Amino acid sequence: MARPTVHTRRIVMAAATAVVLTGGVAAAVFLGHDTSSDGPGPALAHSSKTPGKSDNKPGAHASGSGAASGAGGGDSAPDGTDGSAGSTDPAAPSGAGIAESIDHATESGGKSVSITIDDGPSAVWTPKILAVLKQYGVKATFCMIGPQAQANPALVKEVVADGHRLCDHTVSHDEQMNKKPVPYQSAQVLDAQKMIEDAAGGAKVQYFRAPGGAFTPDNRHIAATHGMRPLGWNVDTKDWKQPGTAQIVQTVKQELKNGPIVLFHDGGGDRAQTVAALKQVLPWLAQQGYVFSFPKV
Repeated sequence: MARPTVHTRRIVMAAATAVVLTGGVAAAVFLGHDTSSDGPGPALAHSSKTPGKSDNKPGAHASGSGAASGAGGGDSAPDGTDGSAGSTDPAAPSGAGIAESIDHATESGGKSVSITIDDGPSAVWTPKILAVLKQYGVKATFCMIGPQAQANPALVKEVVADGHRLCDHTVSHDEQMNKKPVPYQSAQVLDAQKMIEDAAGGAKVQYFRAPGGAFTPDNRHIAATHGMRPLGWNVDTKDWKQPGTAQIVQTVKQELKNGPIVLFHDGGGDRAQTVAALKQVLPWLAQQGYVFSFPKV
C-alpha cells in the first residue's frame, strides 16, 4: 500500500521542536520522520539521507546558501544514479500544474534521449559545448548554479537564444541540502531560480535538479509549485572525474539501457574531455536511430 504523499504525510513527532540556524535562516524543525513514499529519503533537518546516496568527491562544491560553485564535483550517487531510486512514483501535479515526481523520461518518448549539462555556465567551457551542440543540431537542458548564471548573463542568454532549456541546480550545489531545514532548501531552489531567470532576461526555468540527487518531498514540492519539474538522470557519464574521452563515450554506450536522460558537465573544472566526448557521442546516437528530445515537463 502506498504511503501518503508530501501533501498528506504524517510526521512522527518527538518530544519537541528544535530551532536550527542554517545559512542565516532560523527555522522550527520537527524532530520526526517523513513517512511519504515519493521522496528518496527523509526531508527534515534531523533526518538522514539514505546511506550511500552521498558521493564525497574531491573538490566538491562548497555548502552554504551563499557559496558559489567550486571546482570539481558532480551529481552522482556512488551507484551512478541520481539518488532517487524508488522515489519516482506518480505524484499529483502541483498548483502550477507541474508533477512533483522526479522525471526520467523525454517529451518524445520512444527511441529518444535528453542531453543535460550541469554546473555552469562556464565562460570557458559552455561556449565550446554550445558550439558542438549547434554543429550536430542538438538541443540540451542546462542545469545552472545560480551565482554562475548571475556572473555570466550573456552566456545564459546565448543558451536560451540557441533554443536550449534552463534548469535550476540551486545556489551552492549543496549535496547535503536534504538534511537541512525546509526554509534552507527553499532558498537554495528559489534564489537560484531568480538568479537564472534574471540572467536569462526573463526566460523561464523549467526544471529543478537537486545536487547529488538530494531530492526531498519538500524541495520537489517547492520547485513544482514554482513551475519547475524535478529532473533526474539515467546515464551518469562521470565526466567530472576526467576519466578520459574514450571512457566517457563508453559509459554512455554501456549505460544508455538505463534510460534516456544523459548527464554531462560544463562547469566545475576542465571539461575538455566532455567537449571531445560530445563530438563522438552525438553523431553516434544519431547513427543508432536516437532522436534528441527535452526531458518531460
